[in-house]
Amino acid sequence: MTDDAQARIGELVNANDVLLFMKGTPLFPQCGFSSRAVAILDHLGVAYESVDVLQDQGIRQGIKEFSDWPTIPQLYVKGEFVGGSDIMMEMYEAGELSELFAEKGVARAG
Repeated sequence: MTDDAQARIGELVNANDVLLFMKGTPLFPQCGFSSRAVAILDHLGVAYESVDVLQDQGIRQGIKEFSDWPTIPQLYVKGEFVGGSDIMMEMYEAGELSELFAEKGVARAG
């Protein structure tokens, strides 16, 4: 794992209020978990960016070390690691994810 990948991940995380590391793109998710994460974010109507880890092996491996979390997708809000799709789903169902976005002042999509 290179420091370069860690640096790029850090820059991406810090440059975007809401960032989803996923397999595929929001229009074409490449796994069910990424698809579910996108559906949650779209439903909540927040503006977010995504990184397709399948396009960059350094980031695909590096993000797991960066967050100390073994799976993808991974959601970051204002530079802070939130979790994967299971945590996103639990937080969404409990109303905690929309609260987090409101607390952090995350912009609405559109």
